[in-house]
Amino acid sequence: MNSQQIIDQLKKSERILIASHANPDGDAIGSLISLGIGLEEIKKKVWLYNESPIPAIYQFLPSLHLVHQTIGDITGFDTAIILDCSDLHRIGEAAEAVSRIPMMINIDHHTTNTRFGRYQYIDPAASSTAEIVYRLIKQINIPITTGMAYSIYTGIMADTGSFRFSNTTPEAFEISHQMVLYGADPHKVAHHVYETISLSRVKLLNMLYDSIELSSNGRMSIMTLTQNMFKSTGLKLEDVSGLINYAKQIENVKLAVLLFERQRSRDKRLGSDFHVSLRSDGAVNVAAIASAFGGGGHQNAAGFDIQSTLPELKKTIFYFSEKL
Repeated sequence: MNSQQIIDQLKKSERILIASHANPDGDAIGSLISLGIGLEEIKKKVWLYNESPIPAIYQFLPSLHLVHQTIGDITGFDTAIILDCSDLHRIGEAAEAVSRIPMMINIDHHTTNTRFGRYQYIDPAASSTAEIVYRLIKQINIPITTGMAYSIYTGIMADTGSFRFSNTTPEAFEISHQMVLYGADPHKVAHHVYETISLSRVKLLNMLYDSIELSSNGRMSIMTLTQNMFKSTGLKLEDVSGLINYAKQIENVKLAVLLFERQRSRDKRLGSDFHVSLRSDGAVNVAAIASAFGGGGHQNAAGFDIQSTLPELKKTIFYFSEKL
């Protein structure tokens, strides 16, 4: 990692695409917006892209109008910055087109990052990608606006689980403190992210609680979200994030799993397309599990996609409980 090379490249760039992963969480959104505002402050033409709609709990963030769900003519960009993605394909269907942009910069904090792009700024010790973006902004000497402060604070707070997870470092606290001094209101952020819940989400939570299964040793919990459950509540796809934390809070659980059925196959024998989210209390490295299935993430939070029937998938996942 050579942040100076990235800074030099950004100063030379004229039109920059900035993208983060599909189905974004607080860090993906916070780092996207803060870097976008920052580069606009130094007169760069930027286009912020995320394939998915912004979840309702993050709609309070300033400058959301800068985030687009389309890219348009890819040939107009001289530089692409990919944020919070362990692999380029995490940005979604536009990955192949984005790969043709002449200069690609990869900024991330996932241990499973594939090191794509010409330049990489990857720091697994960072609490979040928003923390790394903050460092770059400071190195470039860009003044931090209130909007940037809210975005950086939200990114750090979200990825540290409101400063509860093991990635909560002294640096995370210090940067968050600085963002408060720049105008971010911790109460406002916490209210929107953790204290605002729709009726649809309440209805879905009731179904999810009923779906929970524990391994025989009680150390693994599996929560299942089917398409029928999803559609019956009317919840939007972008508002599914964070549900796995309810399964993780169960007493004695070391590994929590959310099986999200995203799409059913026309052939029932093939099962469905599932996204599997994994959360650990540190007893197991879930990034290693996710990597074995083509996914990635952090030691305590990771995920992967798989096609399977639900019974077979549960059987596969429950196997790991024997190691807990």
